[in-house]
Amino acid sequence: MSCNSETIRDLRRQIPSFECVPGCHDCCGPVTTSSEEMSRLPRKTPAEQEAALNELNCVHLGPNGCTVYDERPLICRLFGTTKTLPCPNGRRPEVLIHPRAEKHVHEFIASTRQVLV
Repeated sequence: MSCNSETIRDLRRQIPSFECVPGCHDCCGPVTTSSEEMSRLPRKTPAEQEAALNELNCVHLGPNGCTVYDERPLICRLFGTTKTLPCPNGRRPEVLIHPRAEKHVHEFIASTRQVLV
């Protein structure tokens, strides 16, 4: 297992979860993620990627929401768990992410090569 895989797994454990509004995609859009996280997601065709970008959507957004929810990137997991990325519907975990953990997520994102999802 690579160092990044361990870091991603550790960071994921530190991000609290909460229940989204079923089918909601208000916080979805084109985002960047590390190459390692991207490798966990299904590949999409250039046509699918272009169509999603034209709509300012994530290529993994389906009619019922995120199609890769269990493997969604760290940045997606942060939405709704921090004051800086609030859920547009007011959903959130009982306890927001610890500021130190949020900082570590942002440091990881800044330290890794990012690719467009």
